[in-house]
Amino acid sequence: MKSIADIRKDYSKSSLDIVNISKDPITQFTLWFDEAQGAQVPEPNAFTLSTVSEDGRPSGRIVLLKGVENGKFIFYTNYQSAKGKELEKNPSCALTFFWPELERQVRIEGIVASTDFDSSEKYFQSRPRESQIGAWASPQSAIISGREILDERVKEIEKKFNGVEKLPKPNQWGGYEVEPNKIEFWQGRSNRLHDRIVFYKVDGKWQIHRLAP
Repeated sequence: MKSIADIRKDYSKSSLDIVNISKDPITQFTLWFDEAQGAQVPEPNAFTLSTVSEDGRPSGRIVLLKGVENGKFIFYTNYQSAKGKELEKNPSCALTFFWPELERQVRIEGIVASTDFDSSEKYFQSRPRESQIGAWASPQSAIISGREILDERVKEIEKKFNGVEKLPKPNQWGGYEVEPNKIEFWQGRSNRLHDRIVFYKVDGKWQIHRLAP
């Protein structure tokens, strides 16, 4: 077995240049996302959501993107979870997508805001019933004594909503929309001389630059 220090890979599948990239980073993201789907990347909508606590400690976890609307990136979660509490105190966050099959990465920085109730409930009720019950049953991020706590909560929720096809959205559950102010596209290249194109939003307009790898 190789040592960790000896694990390395050379990238050579594609390239990226300011001349060819879309001048709208949202459009470019959509193009790359579609290509990731076409390449059958497992869960291409999975990304690392990074937040920061009140005392400055960073935290990251995998979340699923559920839409890109009006230039904003949308995901859903429990507002009382660790990430929800951190975003309430500090709405700045970062999203990182990595599609190794295409040797690509997208880094997004921005500010979150809660989606409106109707949008959150509409998405909540489009989920499988088991997922709806799970959202009601789980006190996400809270310490519990054992798995049986969740099993009992599921039974209680199933009994409470017996015969109800679409459950109402729990108050503690809903969506976030991230308005980006920085988006970087990374394309792996040989010899670690990767292509990095970054967009910064300045006075409401996107500026584009190439970064050294």
